[in-house]
Amino acid sequence: MDSFPAYFPLAGRRVVIAGSGEAADNKARLFDGSPATVVRVDGHAAFLPGTYAGAVLAFVAGDDEVFLQAAASAARAARVLVNVVDKPAMSDFNTPAVIDRGEVVAAVGTGGGSPTLATKLRNDIEAQVPEGAGRVAALLRKFQDEVRAALPVLHERRAFLRDAVTGEAAQAAMAGDMDKAGQLLRDALAKGVGREGKVRFIAGKGPSDLLTLRALRALGAADVLVADEGADPEIVTLARRDAQRLEPAQVAAETLVALAQEGKQIVRLIVAPVDPAIVQALAAASVAVEVI
Repeated sequence: MDSFPAYFPLAGRRVVIAGSGEAADNKARLFDGSPATVVRVDGHAAFLPGTYAGAVLAFVAGDDEVFLQAAASAARAARVLVNVVDKPAMSDFNTPAVIDRGEVVAAVGTGGGSPTLATKLRNDIEAQVPEGAGRVAALLRKFQDEVRAALPVLHERRAFLRDAVTGEAAQAAMAGDMDKAGQLLRDALAKGVGREGKVRFIAGKGPSDLLTLRALRALGAADVLVADEGADPEIVTLARRDAQRLEPAQVAAETLVALAQEGKQIVRLIVAPVDPAIVQALAAASVAVEVI
């Protein structure tokens, strides 16, 4: 990892943009709809450290090298991190390509080396992030303390939240009905964890860009991952980092049944047809099975 991504809270904060022109305007548009106060400056004011005092970030844009250097120096004198547009060597940080869903923000950076590539990847990822994702995040933030109080055990709380982000409450939030979403989440919390285990078989030969959205979500929710030898490594990396990894030789039908009965979400990445005997054993044990 050549650059470390970090998120700066913007509520009640100032962002200073020094300079004029299209590049400065583009940086200002990044903060449209955010709770930050955006301050635009140009000319002599851009050279005064006091202009940047208390700001969380500063952006400097323009064609005059002297202006860029003087404004960046003034911002640093005020102990503010500076991005000089299209000048990575003069910058303290680089601006990524941003996917803005309100409380959900995703970003793709290339260390300033290829903004075009970052934009292309941003567009690919954007299709996977629903418009209502920010409302789901807002819902879970609102109920964060209630969830912690009701489920003090960490693994139970994580299990509840993994179900909640795809459950009825999340669907209501996606649709914009926050009152209904809140009631549904409280109802789910009152019922407790009580998860139904499930085994999902996913074709793992690759390439990874052929995976469906359902498959991507299953990998992201997996408690246990069992990948055949020959599964595409890029698909394997899409599973949760903290998912338990088991070798296929370790996993007989009885093992899958036992894990599912514990409420685990199991993903079996396969490169050959599923053994019918395994599916029959799961069905006989009333374990939910999905083939993706």
